[in-house]
Amino acid sequence: MAKKDDPLAEYNAKRDFTRTKEPAGKAGKSGEDRIFMVQKHDATRLHWDLRLEADGVLKSWAVTKGPSPDPDVKRLAVRTEDHPMDYATFEGTIPADAYGGGTVMLWDRGTWHPIEGKSADDIEEGHLHFVLDGERMKGEWLLIRMKPRKGEKRENWLLRKLDDEYAEEGDALVEKALTSVDTGRSMAEIAAGREPDKATGEDKAVEPLAKMKHARRSKKTGKPPKFAKPQLATLVDEVPTGNGWMHEIKFDGYRALIAVSGKDVTVWTRNQKDWTDKFGPLVEAISALNLPPALIDGEIVALGKNGNPDFSTLQSVLKRGHGSQGPKDKLAFFAFDVLEVDGEDLTGHSNIERKERLEALLRDAEPPIHVADHIIGAGEKLYARMCDAGQEGIIAKRIDAPYRHSRTKSWVKVKCIQRQEFIIVGWSESSAKARPFASLLLAAKDGDELIYRGKVGTGFDSDDLDRLGSKLERLERKTPPLEVPKADARKAHWVTPNLVAEIAYAELTAEGRVRHASFLGLRQDKEAEDVGDERKSTAPSPAASVEISSRNRVIFPESGETKGDLADYYEAIAPLMLPFAAERPLSLVRCPQGRAKKCFFQKHDNGGFGDGVKAVPIKEKDGGTEDYLFVSDARGLLQCVQMGTIEFHGWGARTGAVEKPDRMVFDLDPDEGLDFADVREAAMDLRKHLADIGLTSFPMVTGGKGAHVVVPLTPGHSWDAHKSFAERFAKALAQAEPDRFTATMSKEKRKGRIFIDWLRNQRGSTAVMPYSARAREGAPVAAPVAWNELKKLDNARGFTIGDAKRLRDRAQSKTLAGWGFADQRLPDV
Repeated sequence: MAKKDDPLAEYNAKRDFTRTKEPAGKAGKSGEDRIFMVQKHDATRLHWDLRLEADGVLKSWAVTKGPSPDPDVKRLAVRTEDHPMDYATFEGTIPADAYGGGTVMLWDRGTWHPIEGKSADDIEEGHLHFVLDGERMKGEWLLIRMKPRKGEKRENWLLRKLDDEYAEEGDALVEKALTSVDTGRSMAEIAAGREPDKATGEDKAVEPLAKMKHARRSKKTGKPPKFAKPQLATLVDEVPTGNGWMHEIKFDGYRALIAVSGKDVTVWTRNQKDWTDKFGPLVEAISALNLPPALIDGEIVALGKNGNPDFSTLQSVLKRGHGSQGPKDKLAFFAFDVLEVDGEDLTGHSNIERKERLEALLRDAEPPIHVADHIIGAGEKLYARMCDAGQEGIIAKRIDAPYRHSRTKSWVKVKCIQRQEFIIVGWSESSAKARPFASLLLAAKDGDELIYRGKVGTGFDSDDLDRLGSKLERLERKTPPLEVPKADARKAHWVTPNLVAEIAYAELTAEGRVRHASFLGLRQDKEAEDVGDERKSTAPSPAASVEISSRNRVIFPESGETKGDLADYYEAIAPLMLPFAAERPLSLVRCPQGRAKKCFFQKHDNGGFGDGVKAVPIKEKDGGTEDYLFVSDARGLLQCVQMGTIEFHGWGARTGAVEKPDRMVFDLDPDEGLDFADVREAAMDLRKHLADIGLTSFPMVTGGKGAHVVVPLTPGHSWDAHKSFAERFAKALAQAEPDRFTATMSKEKRKGRIFIDWLRNQRGSTAVMPYSARAREGAPVAAPVAWNELKKLDNARGFTIGDAKRLRDRAQSKTLAGWGFADQRLPDV
């Protein structure tokens, strides 16, 4: 904090007032009615700055997740420098490369006073019990300074709401208060320069930024974006807890991606079918908004008699006539994400940022176009309300996760009833002449294999029976497309497995059959080949179809694993590994005769691997270029294995942007005299120090003796900045605790210490990829783990290539949800 004789010295020293619009100022004198305000600040990370007037300045704390009205929730509040009184009205943008660069919203304002018997001087004693009378924050609050750790320079406090008439469960303040109390703008609108003209109420442009509303309505020169594969949610049994998740209603309809530019609107299904002509009234409503070029993700629903989305009603609307729905056919579109706006790719931004951009984009929308509401935290309560109302369930999304074009665990769905798409593989005969069949035989896909899932015999109306009967007759075949138990196969008729049915059911039996199943409708928007197990998180992984020669050659002589075993492992683990290893320059550890024989690194393409192993030209230090290897799919991985590869090491950047690193790795390499407990403790310390500067990190055991602390980053900085940060961070830790750490590779200086290897974070260096096998005794694997798991591990070799199923099951669990992904930028420290 600044010295008392000049409380604003630190504030003024950090800012160049020729570049930032923030006010310079001098300390004043506080009156009896002290003011307070909260400014929502999207800088290195999104936070809320609480400022209380005292001693003629604004005492300030950065509340990392925003103030919560729930007395059970304590929020970290980091004390920052005092601010001048003039700062109380500041709202706008700070240049990106300036101190605190980012968007600032005036989020709350009002007056405050200490409770009776206390005073503002208590701040310097490390506690403050006070009352707020703001537009959003009201009632009693408590600030308590935490005991500082050794060497810790910043002041960490806790902010907590006390139980009074203004207290409420959950995170209502942050989840609902998304606009400025002064100008009514969202963060996106402030960032874009939309500023209200207080004299006329009209919008005006703030140079040099373009107008948002009126200009948007007249200037439409771009074409609608192209279709993009949508992100899918993984089915889980429990609602994720904590404030790291935002929760939305799971709408009971058809997924749709809307590509729009002005009057030009296309409605795509999740499988890139053009269904624009099926939803005429919705297309007209979207066209009337005259939006800039954008790709919007959402759900088309039909509202039932109770006003809730109803899938059967939607089916009926589509049956009656496409594109010409009447006034009673209450179709609606609920937008919940936006992937692109005005040529800007937003998929790298976090879920919560994209939601704010979506709200700004559709701020003029009226029914039947809606922006889906969300809450942060308190997902269990929303889930209970949805189930009580007879709805399908909820979708939970990690707030900080980017958009992924696959099924992931950063989006999960929790259903009130079990409900899933199944493939129709046959029907059983009916004794009633009025029915063309008694029940449908169902299947699900596991990879390319069809697995029998039982029968459904209820839920059909007369239209369903007639329509299905004619479809089934046209698809009839003589032989079953899969193995079916004899009892169910009797008097069965088989069909080519092309039709997809939506089925509700109570549970799956021990044999994997649906119990108490009910037919809900055919899915016209989905192909049978796209129907898989919703409980599995996937990444794009085309069929490998790679012939592995010498499958019986022993690669790991100590434990007996063969080349075939290794190939089977990589084929099984590819969906988990490729999100990290695909499209990244690689160095391969090749051991053609096995791990005990000669092994060597290869990073350049010399041909001969196969069509799945590709090359990207990269400029070398001498000015020339070399072709570096990379893969995009499981086929590429297996072709590398066929050529004797055991390990995959990758750059900290992708092939499409080799000069923009997106992944930082700190390799904790212990001296021989240390055990894994020392590595665990070191990793936890690194996690804390990284979190202190706003970076989320993830642990990985390497399959050797150490661990990696992985920091995913949004590209945008240079390799020089990347390397400099990693070096300074590692050396700062080594200087703070020289008995524990060294940041120098020297074997001599490593004795009794852990080497924080930061050298992997420079251009051209590599680190072992998650799920890569290691060319070491016992065929170990580099495996992601959760922080709470790491505390319990005895070594870094807990997983082998024989654990593919175990690793895949772990990846579906809540424990590893979102591992390795975070939308965060390299801090300016």
